[in-house]
Amino acid sequence: MSTSIKYITADEAIKIDQELMSDEGAFSLDQLMELAGLACAQTVARAYPVATYKRVLVIIGPGNQPGNKDIYKRLLKQCQNLHIPTLKSPEEFTKHYSTSTDVILDTIFGFSFHPPVRSPFDAVLRTIANPPEGKSAKLPIVSIDIPSGWSVEDGAQKLQDEQGGDVPTFEPEVLLSLTCPKVGVKDFKGRHFLGGRFIPDDMVNKYQMNLPPYPDNGDQIVEL
Repeated sequence: MSTSIKYITADEAIKIDQELMSDEGAFSLDQLMELAGLACAQTVARAYPVATYKRVLVIIGPGNQPGNKDIYKRLLKQCQNLHIPTLKSPEEFTKHYSTSTDVILDTIFGFSFHPPVRSPFDAVLRTIANPPEGKSAKLPIVSIDIPSGWSVEDGAQKLQDEQGGDVPTFEPEVLLSLTCPKVGVKDFKGRHFLGGRFIPDDMVNKYQMNLPPYPDNGDQIVEL
């Protein structure tokens, strides 16, 4: 792993995203979501080959993914057209976790998360950290940018729900950092991938990212 790669703050990450989607950067939200999704898919496939890990449970939160805008409605419709099941309650999630999942893709919280943990995400985090009765072991987890519930600046932290009850966090086996790793994961010990091959060289130099070279085979990820 390159010791010189830059770890960025939440403010720096937001500025980079804004610059990418500015008139000068010329990326659309659709493009960035597609590129991030491709990096996620390649990371899951690399760390957990489909021959053994056929069923991926993608957990999304209240960030850029869901909403009532047309882009999100279209993405949901695409999933439905492909017969990808969607879970709409903590109870459905717990049942699916116990019976129909081999690996979790964690995208619950991002840069904008601030405690306490609202419902239904408190129940989801509790299920991930403490497997349901009858589940012999925790499922492997791939987190994106920052494990859900961690501070972007300070890493793992103590959490509570809106009633003051404790909410556990977890440390994933695999982490995918988009554009640059974040300060809060400097001490992460698992497998760590970087995705952001589309970042222009001028921006890489401007923010002194010191990124490692991506492989020659066209992959959108590189393992750190």
